[in-house]
Amino acid sequence: MNLVLYLLAVLIWGSTWLGIKFQVASAVPAPVSVCWRFLLASAILFGWSLLTRRSMRFSRRDHVLILILGLFTFSVNYVCFYEAERSLASGLVALVFSLLPVFNMINGVVFLRRYPEPRVVLGAAVGVAGIVVVFWPDIIGFDPHSAGSIGLLLSVLGTISASFGNMAMARIQRSGLPVIQTNAIGMAYGAISIGIYSWLSGAHFSFDPSPSYVMSLGYLAIFGTVVAFGAYITLLGRIGPDRAAYAAVLFPIVALALSTLFEGYVWSGRAIVGAILILVGNVLVLARGRLPQATKPSSAEAC
Repeated sequence: MNLVLYLLAVLIWGSTWLGIKFQVASAVPAPVSVCWRFLLASAILFGWSLLTRRSMRFSRRDHVLILILGLFTFSVNYVCFYEAERSLASGLVALVFSLLPVFNMINGVVFLRRYPEPRVVLGAAVGVAGIVVVFWPDIIGFDPHSAGSIGLLLSVLGTISASFGNMAMARIQRSGLPVIQTNAIGMAYGAISIGIYSWLSGAHFSFDPSPSYVMSLGYLAIFGTVVAFGAYITLLGRIGPDRAAYAAVLFPIVALALSTLFEGYVWSGRAIVGAILILVGNVLVLARGRLPQATKPSSAEAC
């Protein structure tokens, strides 16, 4: 059963990046597509909470934390990733996002006073070196008018935002708030904030009824956001967060494979070396000398 849950999380999250590609290929503005996605996902979680009679009552302080979670986990980061995929292959965006454990390490020091071991710092440095290798031409020749440079910058900003969201989730879990309800409300806050941003920026609030758009939206909301997240949370409770976190190492491999098959991404020697460095860096960051058999569940970021 654990293997099934693990494969569900890795395969679904690894494929969501390609699903995003279908979304940005439409005429619907990226923020509006993100808004539709989380409105649908939030509605599903609200419905499940009502059916299972889960309490939706939270204090004002709790709602502040959930609002922060919604802004950084279900709003800003996804807008960045959707926009980034207009100019970068989906697998490359996923590769940048795989540096999330690195940013979590940095923000853990700043916000949670969790200081990393030297091995973790080394892993972070190796992972960052991998990104530098993959995107070296865009880094040394950064041009605000270059699609590649902007895509890289947006991918990094999206990953940083996701890490801030992880810090909010850590605070939420320390407070003992339930995962499903907080995510239902957080997704609603995220969708509303994106809707407001879209309105203020003059984005056309539209919907694409084409099969590719509707199917990718349904896949991202139902499978990428609800099913995979549920599988991962269940896995956390069964084997602990340390071992479950290795999904962050494997899903970029799935994303890159799909990008190669469906987007025509061509691997260069530099890309291969950089990808290996990033994956090795993640292993160093996530690995521990002793893995617990089971610990209290924590949260993960679904894409």
